[in-house]
Order: sequence, then C-alpha cells, then structure tokens
Amino acid sequence: MCGILGIVYNDKNKFVNQSLVDGLTVLQHRGQESAGIATIHENRFHIYKNRGLVSEVFNQENVLNLKGNIGIGHVRYPTSGTTSIYESHPLYTNAPYGIALVHNGNITNTKEIMDVMITNNRHINTNSDSELLLNVFAEELSRKKLSNINEFDIYDSVRALMRICKGGFSVIMLINRVGLVAFRDPCGIRPLCFGKNENGDYAFASESVAIDALSSNFKLVRDILPGECLYINSNNYELSAQQVSETHIYKPCLFEYIYFARPDSTIDRISVYESRIKMGEKLANKIIKEFPENDIDVVIPIPETSRISALEISKILNKPYKEGFIKNRYIARTFILPGQEIRKKTVKLKLNTIKSIFKDKNVLIVDDSIVRGTTSTELINLAKTAGAKKIYFASAAPIVKYPNVYGIDIPTSKELIANNKNEIEIAKSIGADKIFYNDLDDVIESCLNSIPKYDNNHNSCPKELETSCFNGYYITGNIDAEYLNELELKRK
Repeated sequence: MCGILGIVYNDKNKFVNQSLVDGLTVLQHRGQESAGIATIHENRFHIYKNRGLVSEVFNQENVLNLKGNIGIGHVRYPTSGTTSIYESHPLYTNAPYGIALVHNGNITNTKEIMDVMITNNRHINTNSDSELLLNVFAEELSRKKLSNINEFDIYDSVRALMRICKGGFSVIMLINRVGLVAFRDPCGIRPLCFGKNENGDYAFASESVAIDALSSNFKLVRDILPGECLYINSNNYELSAQQVSETHIYKPCLFEYIYFARPDSTIDRISVYESRIKMGEKLANKIIKEFPENDIDVVIPIPETSRISALEISKILNKPYKEGFIKNRYIARTFILPGQEIRKKTVKLKLNTIKSIFKDKNVLIVDDSIVRGTTSTELINLAKTAGAKKIYFASAAPIVKYPNVYGIDIPTSKELIANNKNEIEIAKSIGADKIFYNDLDDVIESCLNSIPKYDNNHNSCPKELETSCFNGYYITGNIDAEYLNELELKRK
C-alpha cells in the first residue's frame, strides 16, 4: 500500500513543492519505507526521493530545489520488488518527452508484461511492477504523433495500458511539455480522488484527507471512477476526463475501510469513520449473540485504527472503554513493516500497557484485523504480564484466509494465522480465551451503508467491494493456484 499525490497550480510562478510535502505528510500512514517528489519547471524535471519518513527525507534545501507549478509525490511501502531506493517513487523514463510516475497498487501479470517489454527493446532496471506500468505507457505514447500530442492520444495510451496490465492500480504521471495524467484500474480497487480550488488549481490524492489538508483551500470534487483517466493540459491547465477501460466494475478494496485509510477520509463516497462505527455495532451484536452471559470487565482498543469500533462495542455492551495500550508514535505500523521478525520485535517497542487497566480484570481487546497473528500474540502476552485474568480478542475484520495480490502485503496463505485453523484454534494459537470476528457480509454492509442516502442510486457509488483476502475471489480473473504458488516461492 502506498500514498500518491499530484498538484497542478495554474500560475507558473507558484510552486507546488511545499504543498506536496504537506500532502505526503498527511498520507504518511500509507507508507513509511520511502518518500519522493517530482516537479517540472521550465521543461526540466526536478526529482528527489530517499528512504525514510517524509519529515526525514525532505529539508529546506532539497524542497527549494523542487521548483515548478506541477508535481507529484509518493510515500511507499513495498508489496513487490525490494526496499531499494532505486524502486522508490517517482520513477522516471526520458522517452518520450520525459515521464515521471507514482503508483499505488500491484500488477499481477508482470512476467507477461516483462516479455513484451523485452520484445519491444525496452530495458527494465528493477523488479518493480511500477516500472513496468511506466514503460507500458511510454511505449504506447511513443507510437503517437509526438509533435502534437493531445488528450485523445493520452486516452488511447491509457486504454492500451489497461488492456495489457492486470491488477489493482492508481497512477499519477507527469509528462514534460504535455501535462498531468491520473487514472484508476478498471475495478477501482485502489483509491484515487481529486479536488479543485477557486483559482482553478487541481489536486489528486489517494485519500480525500490529503486534499482537505492542503493550504490552498482545495475542495474535494469526486473520486476518479474505475477505468477513468483524467488529463490536465500544461498549456492551458484545463481538465478533461474519459472512461477509457473497455469493461469496468466498481469494487474498491474493503481493507481500505477496515485498516489503511484515515478515519477522516471519504473513499468512493464511503465515510471511513462511519463505516468503522457500524463495524463496531455489528461486532458488538455478534458478541452478545455468541456470549450473552459474558464476564467482560473492560473494552480496550489497539491504537489507532480500532478505537472507533471499540468505542461502539463498549457502548452497546454497556462495558467501560479504557485506553490500556499506549503507543509510541515514532515506531512504524507493524503490519506494513517488511519482514515478520521485524514486526514481532517492533510490537513491544510500539506499545506499552497501563497495568492498572488490566490487573485482575477480564478484558476484551479490540483490533481492526488479525492477519499473521504476530501482533495479536504479543499484545496478549503484554496483557497477561499486566495482570489480566481472562483475555477475549475481537477483530473488526472478518477472518483473513487468502493472499491479497492487489497491493496489500498479505502474500501467502501459510503466513496467515487462520490458515487451516478454526476460531477455537486461532484463539488458542494467539493465547486468547475466546475470539470474535465480524462476518464478511456485515462488514460489507457497514461500508455500503455509510454512503449518504442521496448517493445510493448514483453511478459514482460502489455497490460491492473487493474482498479477495476474505473469500478468495479475485475480481481480475487472472489469479489461480499456479499464480499463488509462484508468489509463495518468490516470497521465500
């Protein structure tokens, strides 16, 4: 999962550098491995990227060098390739024109595309699927009449890319002397929206919260639709849009609402905050049904994501809500850190307990999800050390049973705590006395019912969600046992 951002000011004397840094800071939760920015000034690219948080990567000197009124930015956590700086974004190719790209998601037919690129004599420097995206687009655009590129050439090139590239992806590109291009995969799996201000400036981002936070008074316009391409001409700064995918269906990723997105974001008309309240309500009702005579003394969230659901559970169960875990804000989110051992080691650095909250109590710990079980096991150990008598564990997400291949780091079934286990066995494995999971249908309903009522019949709203890691159904249709086995071997 990554965060992407693009900004176009229609005044060539107004630079986007600081606004890009600000927007990436707001998107920092989407990736902490590296950060980067590319701008164009006087027909020349300025690119700076490095490993680390936004605040670590950018300083006054390198930000001032990022001149230009048009630019893109990226925060990364790797789902394919490596953690090398060479695979950090923005990625760049010098032909045609000079193109820089930022990408969120994952391409699932990389081997097939690589073969085509080799045939076309395009050299690929890294193992990054994003570099393949960049080169596919560059190859298609180079077939046009380069002396007079127009929006239809852009749309045709993106249309060809969508025929070739399978998977979940949101992309923003800068093309020197041409403009900014933004598009989204034909299923709308990965999020992308755009906003505008009264000056006619535009901003594009993975989440609406980044647009809200920009200082130039941007207002969210809407989400980019599945298979849609938007283009801003760098000569007149006019925006045009076209549906370019030959087939499309609206199925955004459910995990965005459960875990990744900030609660103050709205993605595909769905309020992340409202959806998490409803997830808590559904889970509380399930706990009442399965455990009517419960002896829960206190409800304790795992910071930060589960707080909203945990508070609703506390309210419905009529049990006190307490902050029993205190988070060290300077440790990265363990789920998106590369490597199982690093995650395990980091949990104890990331969280500490307030012992009086746990001592001699039966506690219900609420988390957003249970994926590998590493964090859950360590949290339960912390609760036991703090003196808890019984530990019940609740997941706002359904049981994660299958790999995610569309940009979330859940690559093999064998890594999942739920692999070949029922709920009793999972509880035993993580050290809980009892475990509760939300049902998939309830979580989907929680999200879709968080769309404002006046939007329900509008074509800009999803009617279903991408749920492959919960039910094993892969919407792009090119994922089979052989693909997943190859993924597992690559992981090893």
